[in-house]
Amino acid sequence: MSYRSLLVPLDADSLCDSRTAVAIRLARSFDAHLTGLAPTGQVEMPASPAGAVAFADLAAQTRSRLHEQAQDAARRFRQACAEAALADAEAVVEEASITGSLLRHALGSDLIVLSQPDPRSVFHRATREAIERLVLGSGRPCLLLPYAGRVERIGTRVLLAWDGSREAARAAADALPLLRVARQVIALQWREAKAAADPQADAHAPTLQAWLGRHGVQVEWRAEGTEIGIADAMLSRAADLGADLIVMGGYGHARWTEWLLGGATRGLLDAMTVPVLMSH
Repeated sequence: MSYRSLLVPLDADSLCDSRTAVAIRLARSFDAHLTGLAPTGQVEMPASPAGAVAFADLAAQTRSRLHEQAQDAARRFRQACAEAALADAEAVVEEASITGSLLRHALGSDLIVLSQPDPRSVFHRATREAIERLVLGSGRPCLLLPYAGRVERIGTRVLLAWDGSREAARAAADALPLLRVARQVIALQWREAKAAADPQADAHAPTLQAWLGRHGVQVEWRAEGTEIGIADAMLSRAADLGADLIVMGGYGHARWTEWLLGGATRGLLDAMTVPVLMSH
């Protein structure tokens, strides 16, 4: 398994250029095709006919501005790829909703490169909701980059969050191309300090180590208790270990028809200090 097709969203956000730079580095590393996707977004028209008529001119101006922004983002992407001598890349401008467009194009991608929502942005809430839908609904691994700082390295030392769940197993499988080239992979299983001791806590270790070993990945197994939240524990250990990538399952729960990230996953999304690969 390798990453043969990468997807990166393009927009007018200040994080777009740094996200694109990381996507280009990964595409070159894996000799993969890179698609830069620039959805225009959609303008919602008022429900009443009278309101729609009054809004028509403003809506046309807004659509034109959104289209110009998408075209400009695509132009910057093409320029960045040319400067990096990445030939196997394409920029796609699509007049569609942002999340819907990304979900459709994700079907033809092995990995989606995203940015952590910047809490200072006026679009923070909308961006976060879009990322949640991508993590839980795309069926593809999502590599999330911290909004703060510059990402110099990804996957030299990897922390694999493990709890024996389907999501954790899916994340480990989706991260195999990165795990194979990592210098060190540490699988870490936590339990909260107040939780009852699990006699099967280490039961997964031999199976996980053997499976990864067959794929050329040597993994160190550790099991630890924590008195703080799982998300905080992950980030703390990542800092202690000098990890530059966390791999974890993207956990969620359904509330009516809306998909939401679970507490630990959302906590990590909000506070990440290193890149995180999530799969659901």
